[in-house]
Amino acid sequence: MLTVQTARSLVASRSRCRVPRQCFTRLQARGVASSSETLRKTGLYDFHVQNGAKMVPFAGYSMPLLYGSMGQIASHTHVRTSVGLFDVGHMVQSNFRGPTVTAFLEWLTPSSLTSLSPYSSTLSVLLNEKGGIIDDTVITKHSDDAYYVVTNAGRRDRDLAWFREKLDEWNASERAKDGQVEHEVLEDWGLVALQGPEAAQYLQSLTSFDLKGLTFGKSAFVPIEGFNLHVARGGYTGEDGFEISIPPSQTLEVTQLLSKSPVQLTGLGARDSLRLEAGMCLYGNDLDEDTTPVEAGLTWVIGKERRETGDFIGAAGVRQHLKDGPPRRRVGLVVEGAPARQGANIFAPSQKDSIGAVTSGIPSPTLGKNIAMAYVQSGWHKKGTEVEVDIRNKLRKAVVTPMPFIKPNYWRG
Repeated sequence: MLTVQTARSLVASRSRCRVPRQCFTRLQARGVASSSETLRKTGLYDFHVQNGAKMVPFAGYSMPLLYGSMGQIASHTHVRTSVGLFDVGHMVQSNFRGPTVTAFLEWLTPSSLTSLSPYSSTLSVLLNEKGGIIDDTVITKHSDDAYYVVTNAGRRDRDLAWFREKLDEWNASERAKDGQVEHEVLEDWGLVALQGPEAAQYLQSLTSFDLKGLTFGKSAFVPIEGFNLHVARGGYTGEDGFEISIPPSQTLEVTQLLSKSPVQLTGLGARDSLRLEAGMCLYGNDLDEDTTPVEAGLTWVIGKERRETGDFIGAAGVRQHLKDGPPRRRVGLVVEGAPARQGANIFAPSQKDSIGAVTSGIPSPTLGKNIAMAYVQSGWHKKGTEVEVDIRNKLRKAVVTPMPFIKPNYWRG
């Protein structure tokens, strides 16, 4: 964990680099919509503008990159050492209900949901027929008949069309004989993420609910200053924190409650660097429909019994990779000299043919090193393996490094 003294010196030494141009370019490239297209807005758009946010197109939404004079590195460091608040209301929140909903979601994903206890969550993936990842998702089981599911904004159209198609197929089949499944999109609902080592202390000051009992991966309906809100312990930074779902009429007021000192509003720039240090994938960079969960290093989301039964969409492709090994694997890299960006080719030392490519890369504010996520041919994925990365036509040395790059700070009780 970065100490406060080290953090301050790091921020001071990089104070000129408040918004790295590369970060802004990457975020725009992944943003799906350009500034000339009609962008959606979360319920906090005006709130962001009033607080000095620099708004940029991202995943079809106008989203805050950063706020006022607070640069990306300073925001990143504040989350690692204190607590930040993110608007993630662009994500798609859904409820799935019905007597056969568990079987339906286990058909769409390879996860073991039957054994999941109420108000517990799991990271999962939606798979196409070949076993490629349509999207990554967090699934929360409320009961045997009800689930809360969060999917990515950039995959909204693809995911919702997939849900409609598969729901129609399921409900018309013999598998729904014990009851059909319904899908409700929580349109315009707010979703904010309170993240950092001081997140629990701050949120505890606003509720009588004992947050010590809400461990990582668990959720509950929590009274917060008169509001009864769905709170899930987890996030996208590697730090302790909470994701709070809020009805549209309450989103602004709740966010105002949650954004008082020491909480700092935090934008997409810091969100990207925090998640990469935590070894977390970004769909469109590190995951796509041509990548199986085995290649992506997400084999752990596939339930043991699900591997045996293979009763989920895309099982053949996934089980083939489990049996024979995947042709490539997702790895972490520490790169010498200069940061590697998405698309940079990777080579074995003294060889001309590429063995892989970088999917995400940044100078790590916490570690003071250049880190990257990449896919390389199997055999070159082992810890400590030395490779070379082509950065602006110059080969830079890199070492395969286990992820996450920083030690997670999750509250497990």
